[in-house]
Amino acid sequence: MKDLTQGSVTRHLLQLASFIAVTMIFQTLYYLVDLYFVAGLGQAAVAGVSLCGNLSIAVMALTQMLGVGTSSLIAQAAGRKDRTEAQLVFNQSFVLSGFVGLLVLMLGFALRLPYLQTLSSDPATIREGAAYLLWFAPALALQFAFVAMGAALRGTGIAKPTMVVGIITVALNCALAPVLIAGWGTGRPLGVAGAGLATLIAITAGVIALAIYYVKLETYVSFEPTLFRPDFEVIGRVLNIGIPSGGEFILMSLNVAIIYWIIRDFGAGAQAGYGIGSRVMQSIFLPVMAISFAVPAVAGQNFGARKGERVRQTLRSAATVGSVLMLLVSFLCQISPGTLIRFFSKDPAIVTAGADYLRIIAWNFVASGLAFTFSGMFQALGNTWPALLSSLARLFLFSIPAMVLSKTKGFALHQLWYLSLFTGLAHATVALFLLRREMRRKLAGMD
Repeated sequence: MKDLTQGSVTRHLLQLASFIAVTMIFQTLYYLVDLYFVAGLGQAAVAGVSLCGNLSIAVMALTQMLGVGTSSLIAQAAGRKDRTEAQLVFNQSFVLSGFVGLLVLMLGFALRLPYLQTLSSDPATIREGAAYLLWFAPALALQFAFVAMGAALRGTGIAKPTMVVGIITVALNCALAPVLIAGWGTGRPLGVAGAGLATLIAITAGVIALAIYYVKLETYVSFEPTLFRPDFEVIGRVLNIGIPSGGEFILMSLNVAIIYWIIRDFGAGAQAGYGIGSRVMQSIFLPVMAISFAVPAVAGQNFGARKGERVRQTLRSAATVGSVLMLLVSFLCQISPGTLIRFFSKDPAIVTAGADYLRIIAWNFVASGLAFTFSGMFQALGNTWPALLSSLARLFLFSIPAMVLSKTKGFALHQLWYLSLFTGLAHATVALFLLRREMRRKLAGMD
């Protein structure tokens, strides 16, 4: 366990965020590597995999429900120097992750065709997406165990082991992708199914490797079978913090699904362009998301130790660093957004749709980065419901006008992107207002 209640807050934040960033970058490479090789299979393959990529956001929402609650409670326990509480939280979270992962696996198999048929009217896109999900759904289910173990370590201020395992698993995925997708060396290309299978094999290896680390090296929190019996009081506390945070990602997934549904009549090229553009944007956001993921550990330990000024300093440092990073990548997207899209596809229709999306939405990067930071602070304080409320406000402000716009004569995609820009600014504003109120209430009486 690393004590984050002493020393420079900014240094702790950046050190922890650097490990988390590398982990997230390599995790994102799972999808980008698949997308790179799948792009050579045509528009339908790209669109099908892109539609399945939205499920990654939904699963991320569910893993957040476990990971955020686990990390926040363990960080607070570590700040109080209460190892017994941290151990109990970890084991309950791990058991819960197994149950939810199994549920996701069953739903993934049962609902994959209805999901794809709802979001696409192109038979080829649906066929390719179904082939990919056959192997990708089990990979999504395994994410829960990986996240539970990584979140517990992050709460104790340690992120390096998760980073190392992430690098190894992505390297494995990169090696397998051309072999299974394109048939390099085997002469038996599996297409999009190979992409899903490569990801499944890599994630399985990652879960096994991280479990071995816990058994052999980890001492502060560890597997303890006597603590596997469900403790509904602890599970309730984990979910009370985690459900709103997961709800934020579910709303994000719903927002993406609404966009896919609205633009479905623009064709596979538009859907593929948006799919690549949105994934590029998510990749660009990784540094600021890493900072926001480090905030609950740093601020959470200091909140548990009742060091209010260090909690406030965490917010100031995270907001400043994140805003600078977002300004830099916003500038990059204004200069040459098409270059970022062409890395994955040379198709003119895909490049045009993706570049237009990035060019417009880049004006919202700073506000979106701040919203992620504010969400991390709510997690540290142990009350994530206000963050969910601000995300609900964004969805409401976007979805209804978007539906109306889509029915008007002369409706164009750029109108949808400008609407998303406005609602992103509103989201950050509402979140800031609610966070200031929460900090006044929770930090009252602390130094």
